Formats: sequence, structure tokens, C-alpha cells
Amino acid sequence: MPSITLSDQQHPIEQGQTLFEVADLLGVHLPSSCRRDGSCHECIVQIDAGMDSLSPRTDEEAFLSDPYRLACEATVISDAQDIAVSVMARRPQILTQTAATDVIFEPRTLRQGDTIVRDGEVIDSYRDGVYGLAVDLGTTTVVAHLVDLESGERVYTTAFENPQTFGGSDVLHRIKYDTDSGHSGELRKVVVGHLNAEIRRMPIKRVQIYEMAVAGNATMRDLFFGLDVTSLGQKPFWSQTETAVRGGDLPTTSLSVAPKETDLLMNRRGVVYGVPLVACHVGADTAAAMLATQMHNSDEITMLVDIGTNTEIVVGNKDRLIAASSPAGPAFEGGGIRAGMPGLEGAIERVWWEGDRAEFSVIGDVAPRGVCGSGLVDAMAELRRHEVIDTMGRFGDGGEEYLLSETPRVALGREDISELSQAKAATYAGQKILLRELGVGFEDVAKVYVAGGFANYLNLENAIAIGLMPSIPVERMIKVGNASLEGVTQIVCSKDRLAQVEELVRGVEHVELEEQSDFFDIYVDGCFLEPMMMM
Repeated sequence: MPSITLSDQQHPIEQGQTLFEVADLLGVHLPSSCRRDGSCHECIVQIDAGMDSLSPRTDEEAFLSDPYRLACEATVISDAQDIAVSVMARRPQILTQTAATDVIFEPRTLRQGDTIVRDGEVIDSYRDGVYGLAVDLGTTTVVAHLVDLESGERVYTTAFENPQTFGGSDVLHRIKYDTDSGHSGELRKVVVGHLNAEIRRMPIKRVQIYEMAVAGNATMRDLFFGLDVTSLGQKPFWSQTETAVRGGDLPTTSLSVAPKETDLLMNRRGVVYGVPLVACHVGADTAAAMLATQMHNSDEITMLVDIGTNTEIVVGNKDRLIAASSPAGPAFEGGGIRAGMPGLEGAIERVWWEGDRAEFSVIGDVAPRGVCGSGLVDAMAELRRHEVIDTMGRFGDGGEEYLLSETPRVALGREDISELSQAKAATYAGQKILLRELGVGFEDVAKVYVAGGFANYLNLENAIAIGLMPSIPVERMIKVGNASLEGVTQIVCSKDRLAQVEELVRGVEHVELEEQSDFFDIYVDGCFLEPMMMM
């Protein structure tokens, strides 16, 4: 009998039911802040199979293209075939841990007796709690800490996939969607809706939230605040705020707005702060990560590498810092790879060689469904190490794929390796060019801070072996977890850290990688699966 599969649960098909009603029957939570009339645009789902068995797209769904629908609008009209539905904003293996550093706890908003005071001004009466929310708004994932602004304790953490993927998997596609599709504002609306759904789950009253700080790359941050992102898709790739600062019209690229301007569920006398940008696509998330590592106060040369859809790289010390952004794309997060997937249950996350073949472990200890980023790096390193593929990713036996699992079938093909090699090459080129620009070699770098969710699960030896990370001793590499989240949390907790981040971004030099005369040559070198060497 045909069935609907939704969030890995099955239900017999019954004509006339909406997908939202099916979710209710299965106990699957879908975000919604309207009366299921299609107006909030939050219950977006992805139709993996059986689109023809659903009612035609309604006017409320005009902002979506295949394979996306609103669960409250999509009605089952046929039981002729199975229907498979993926819920947006799933809860995969998302990094929420941070490498905390000592911070003077001195928030801008605090309790004084029976009143709430911000920067010396009384803004409200005490309502049995004072909280701040620190948000790391990534292209792929969203993570937030709820902080008690009376004690400094991080009392609640939430994490979910960024639901904006209907507009594209990377920032350039989302810029195009927001500016060219005729549906400007939909990306902002859906992520704010999901964040509000998370706020409703928190063990506090929303009127007790007085501070929110948001970090993200330039595109994610500006979309969140409702800014026009057209300029971020065109040279010189400046945010509206960066253009205003360069023109002398604004003192900082940071943003500070009232909650009503963002539609967020928090105290109306609160404030929403957007962390300042470094330059171009080196965004607020990088500024927050630099703050967390305190590399701007270091005597030694250090390097920050945050690998993601865009890889941000910063090199230097207290005397000079230079930064760049490498458009790595979504390959290491599963995008464009046949067997690629996020770090969900069923993803191969570790690969090693045993006997004459590759063995693996799977998230959740279940049958494999695909391979996530850390498993892809391991697989490439092991296949190269045992000469199954050459440095160009070609199979030695003339084949087109390597079968990791027969049942279920999970394979890594020649085209997949090519995609991964190109994604790796962008990160490779950025690191080599910045080190050269600073005039230092691997031996001069005292520490490499490896940041981000993907990097946290990375086998660093394997990353070095294929040239994803520089040829620096592993003991000098420090995984700092979600450094962006840590930095933005420190900003919520400390006026000193807020002042620091505003100051440090002014001193960072930005390098536009593609303007380097030999960028393409270095990029091509980076496509080879071999260790990174200095020029």
C-alpha cells in the first residue's frame, strides 16, 4: 500500500490530507506562526518523491520552486505512488561546543534592583529574569546560546539546519534569489520564523530577552536584517554597510536595531546587534571567531581557518592581520556529491583502511545512507594513501567509482572526487596566498585555529595529506569548535568584548584572492591530492 514517508516515519496515504496534517499524525514538529493558511511561509518541506500526487502549487507558494512546498498548502490528491518528504531545518550533528575563554562578565543590559538598565538608562521593570541570545547564523546551520545576563550562565542551546536552502545552497544563489526572483524578503522571513519557533521552546518568557547579537557571513547577516544584498553579488562585493563606512556615512559596519524591525520574539525594549563585517565576504562570523581566539592580541603568528561553504582565513598577530574568503562551495557539506549528505544519522563520518579495503563508522550506528564531510576527507586520503586513486583523483584500475558500502549502496565516484578536489583547492589557494602575503612560511606559524562544525569532526592528518590544511605539525593545530558562536556569546556578555570587536575589524587587511595574478595557477595546484607545500 502506498505511503507517505516524512522525517523517516511512514503513514498510509489518505487523500485530502495536507502534509501538515500528516506531520501532526506522526508527531513531527513543523514550524508555523500563522493559522496554517500559508501566510507565514515557515512550514517549507522538500518533496523527494511523489510530487504528482500532491495538489498544484497555490498562490501562497509562488515564492517556491520544485522540489519545495508549504506543508499546510500541499494536499494529497492521489494514492497511486509513494510520497517522500524531507523536513527543512532538521537537527543534524551540529557543532554547538565552543572553546570558552576568560571574559569579564559585564553585559550592556543588567538588573539594578527592580529595574532593567542598558548603558545607564532604565528601559524596563524587572520581570524575574534578564537574558541575551547569541546567534551564529551560518549558510548551512543556525546555532544559538541563551545567556542569563544576571549570572553569565549559558542556560540553553539550540541548533538547526538553515531553512533558507530553497533559495540555494550557497550565498551567491541566495543573493540571486533575494534580488532576482521577485520574492525579496522571503529568506529573511523563513529564518526569523524558525528562530522564533526556537525561542518559543526556551524555558523562559520571551519578554525576558533584552539582548540579541547575530554573527554570520556578510550575506547571511544582511539578509537577516533585511538589507539589500545585491551589491554582495557584484564587484567589489561590499555590503551596503561597508559602502557607507568607506564613504564616510557610517562609523561602523555593525548594526543595531529595535526588535520590531526584525519581527523577533523578544522584549520590545531590547536591542538586536549585528556583529561588524571585516570586508567583502569576510563577514561577522569571522570577526566573532577572531574575537574568541584573541589572535588580534597575540605576539605570535597565528592562523584561523574556518572551513565551510565559504572558507574564511585570517593570518597574523597583534601587529598585522590579513584575511580572505575562499568560495569552497557546499561539497564538503554534502552538496553536489552523489552520496553526500549533512552530518545526520546514517552518514558515514569516519573512514579508515583495514586489510585491503576501506572500513567506516556511521553516525547513529545504523545502516549508511551517504557520506558527510569528515568521511569524504577520510575517504579521499585513504584512497590516495593506498593508491586506489592518483593525485588527480583518477582510479588506478580505470574504474569510475569506489564502493564504500554494497548494501545499502554508497559509492564515491570520479566526478565526486573532482568536485571535492575543486572545493579543497579554493581553501588551499587562500591559505597559501595569505601566508605569502604576510611573508611567512609554515615554520613561522605558532598556532592554527581550526574552526567550524565541519573542521571539528575532521581528521587533521588526513586533511593535511590531501592539502586541505597546511603542512604544519598537528600539535600546532587547535580545534576551537564553533568560534563564531563563542565570539558572539562573549559580545552578549561583555561590553569590553563588544568594544574589542568594533576595533579589531578596522585593523584587518582584506585580500581579494581572485585579483592575485597567479591565483588560478595556485588553485589548479590545489586540485592535486597531495600535501600543501610553500612556494
